[in-house]
Amino acid sequence: MNIHPYPIGEMQANCYLLEKEGQALLIDPGDSADFLLEKIITQRLELVGIIATHGHFDHIMAVGEIQMSYPKLALSIHQKDAFLLKRIVETARHFLEYDPVVIPVQSTKNLKSGKLVIQNFQISIIETPGHTPGSCCIHFENEKVLFSGDTLFKSGIGRYDFSYSDKNDLQKSIEQILALPKVTTVYPGHGEETSIDEEKHIIQQFF
Repeated sequence: MNIHPYPIGEMQANCYLLEKEGQALLIDPGDSADFLLEKIITQRLELVGIIATHGHFDHIMAVGEIQMSYPKLALSIHQKDAFLLKRIVETARHFLEYDPVVIPVQSTKNLKSGKLVIQNFQISIIETPGHTPGSCCIHFENEKVLFSGDTLFKSGIGRYDFSYSDKNDLQKSIEQILALPKVTTVYPGHGEETSIDEEKHIIQQFF
């Protein structure tokens, strides 16, 4: 599996284009649909899925526009973050200080803990609430790779000061993540990649 990370938009959210045997999977498409669609078309990939680690605008603003080109693809997102889909423009306006043009998400399906197979991609979903109620991590066990969204960063953790965040839940979620094999590479929602082994020695200071 090839992993193509793209820091996208003013918030520099990491979008991940995963490529395997001619198929593509998008994790957190950010806000640059044209850029991603060009990558997919240029590389002659078949887009088979779109997954959101959580519902914050900087990770999913491009979804509706991508779905215009791929109308059969629903966004996989935890149902507890569905309320955030209705706040995309509102929250984007707050952080960006202008009104973005956003095509609404057309369709969704619930993401929950357990095994998930999207054609060539074998995935384990780990529910990791705290930053948001429906935050999830995307784990590829065979590849020893974890996409942690805004739950865990290199030398840092996700915010828990939103009205719907929960510090205790976040702590439990991070403890769950840090129990994964130490060789696991972590690709976060912002910033550089890290590893479980590296973060085990750092994260305790935050709680």
